[in-house]
Formats: sequence, C-alpha cells, structure tokens
Amino acid sequence: MAEFVIKLADERGRVQEQTHAAATAEELRARFTQAGYYVYSVKSRSALGGGKKKVKLENFLIFNQQFLTLIRAGLPILGSLELLARRQKIPDFRAQLEDVGTRVKTGESISAAFEAQGGFPIVYTTTLLAGERSGNLEEVLQRFLDFQRVSLTFRKKLKASLIYPALLIVMVIALFIFLITFVVPRFAPLYDQLGTKLPGLTVFLLDLGRYAQKDGIYAGIVAILAGYLLFRWAKTDAGATTIDRIRIRLPIFGNVWLKYQVGLFSRTLATLLTGGLPLVPSLETAARSIDSRSISNAVYKSVETVREGKGLSVSLQATKIFPELAIEMIEVGESTGALPQMLNSVAEFCAIIATAKAKPQTQGTRLNVLNFMDDPPILPDPARSYSIPGRLVTRDAGSAILHGVSGIKLVDSSMESRRPNMAVQEEDR
Repeated sequence: MAEFVIKLADERGRVQEQTHAAATAEELRARFTQAGYYVYSVKSRSALGGGKKKVKLENFLIFNQQFLTLIRAGLPILGSLELLARRQKIPDFRAQLEDVGTRVKTGESISAAFEAQGGFPIVYTTTLLAGERSGNLEEVLQRFLDFQRVSLTFRKKLKASLIYPALLIVMVIALFIFLITFVVPRFAPLYDQLGTKLPGLTVFLLDLGRYAQKDGIYAGIVAILAGYLLFRWAKTDAGATTIDRIRIRLPIFGNVWLKYQVGLFSRTLATLLTGGLPLVPSLETAARSIDSRSISNAVYKSVETVREGKGLSVSLQATKIFPELAIEMIEVGESTGALPQMLNSVAEFCAIIATAKAKPQTQGTRLNVLNFMDDPPILPDPARSYSIPGRLVTRDAGSAILHGVSGIKLVDSSMESRRPNMAVQEEDR
C-alpha cells in the first residue's frame, strides 16, 4: 500500500493535511468522503518527498501519561486523542495525533493508527495491540510507561558517564592536530642547526608536520569524504552489522554496550509477555526494538528454534552472544513459569553491571587522557640550552616557540649550569 497526503476539511470547517496508507488515491478519497469530510486533494507522498519525523521520547512519555489519566477518568479514547491533539504545542506531533484521531474515527484500531504514523516506537504499537486483544488497555499502557521510564533513566546515566571522556578524547585529538600542524614545523629549523643525527621518531614527526602544513587541507577533504562514505555504508544492513560487531569487541566500552542492549531486550520482552502477547511475536518485536544488529540477528535466529519447540534459553545459548548468567536466569524463569519476572531481573542485573563497568572505565580513560595532556610526547631535548637574540632559553624552548619567538640557535650548555634557577633572563649587554 502506498502513502498519500490528503487535504480535507471536517464538519467544523477546519482544513488540515494528513498522511494515510491506501491502495489508490481514489480509495482514500472515497473513504473520507463517506466519513463526512470534504476532500480537497489527494497526492502521493513519494511525489512530495515527505518524511516521517520521530517524536522525542520525553514528549511521548508525557503524552502517554496524560492519555492514560484521561482513559482512567472515563473519557473515551477518541475524545482523549482529540483533546490531547488540541493541547499539543509541537506542530508535527499535533499533526500525527490528529491523523490518529481521524483514523480511529473511520474505524481503524488505535494500534494500527499509531503504527501508520511511522514515528512511534514499535514496542508501543505492539503493546497497544496486546491491550486491544486482552481488553486491558490501561494496564498495558502503565507497563509501557514504567518500562520507558526505567530505560530512559538508565540511558541518561550511561550517556552522562560517557560524555566527559568523549570530550577529553576530542580535545586530545584537536591538541595533537595543533601540535603536528603548528608546533612541530617550528622546531624544524632548530633541529637543522643542531647538525646531529635525530631519532627516527623525531624525524617522522618533523616530516609529518611538514606534510600536514603543505597537504593538510587535502587530507582533511579526504577524511571528510571517507567519513561520509562510512556513514552511508553504516546505513546498510551489512555495514550496520559489521560496525556493531566491532563495537561489541571494543576493549573498553564493548562489554558495556552488550550489557545495555541485552538489558533493553530483556525488559522489552518482559513487557510484551506481561501484556499477553505470545512468545514468538514478542521475540520478533523485541528484536526490532533494539539498536544492536548482532543481538537482533541472534534473536531472529532463536525465533526459528523456538518455533520448532525448543526452549528460549537453549535457543539464545546457541547464538553464543548472550551472557551466560542471563541465559541461566532465563532458564530458571522457564522452569518455574515466571519468565517475565526473571526477564525483568535480567534487565536490572545488566543495568547494574553496565553502570558499574562504565564508571571505572571512564575514569581510567580520563586519567590516561590527562596524563597524555600533562606529558606530551613532542618536546625538545631537555639536556640542551638554546639562545634567542635578546634572551636565554634553557629548558622551556617549546613555550618560546609557542609564543612565536624565532631566530633560535644552539649555545654552550654550560650557561645553564651558571644560571640554574633562571628559565628566561635578559642577557648582559
């Protein structure tokens, strides 16, 4: 079915544009005409080049809390949607809610109406479907809100623990580029005047500095182009799977990422099972809701063995990607008939482990970065003294070069022994 943008007016005369799926434009026009709307135009969305915008999770949780409160107060679903759509201040979100209300008014289920928008989590639409089938929409909405609050809190904690080391790493990279492109080339004339054989690493850094000044702009263009191609490749299935495998194998944050994704999968699966959804559809929905392609593909593989009659723990163990303790806890949940409760325990366990591992690793990264910044590898030979016209520089030749002083030449190092406590001093004229 194709998507169309329809421009219509309701019984109050309000003109609005909505997006709907239909086999043909004529079918969509007839559907709204029979519902009492005046249709101005129906255009294909692909021809307009439109895209579906996602709603921020915080705003979406506020909407669902208000929606749940109105339903518990006895207001009908359609009336609650119309009320919240009128009070919504975000234009895109308001348009989506109005479209959902229109679809519900024409006879669609609320889960199908939200799914047609394309900007809402798949876990949410599946949860709504489970609530519709079980006739207990309030309970499944409350479970979804609890699930999202816990996930959002853990996500914020994890991001907060990773921001500072990421910022330090960016600063070190910027400092390294500055040293290579500006500071190191200023040392080249100094070392040329020494007339001594330099270590290989020093020669390499000097050559790298010269090339960076000469061809740095071309290297930057190549790096930007390579980054763009890598970004496009990461959008493909093969690229996303490869990048996720590399991310899981990272020595520092790979284990944290794995625990976070396993915890998210476990909590999503527990929420769907508690809502009354069967195991196989719950597994498929949970696999689509996580970001890790490796774990998602492993879950899809386990679905086939579950359909054959094997247990969930056995199927997940065969993928060789889930932690052993998580599999053992799932096996206990299957044996005792308390799989959703045990999945929640797995999610809580993974959240605790991921948070505990993230803190010392980020602190270690911070210490390594700070040590690098305190003790940079590019320094002049401290055993030598250098003379600048009008000044004497003993150990701090690097700072003199950073301040733009030129005309450096080597002098007798015995001058330093005669003035041991003076770094920079006026020469006697």
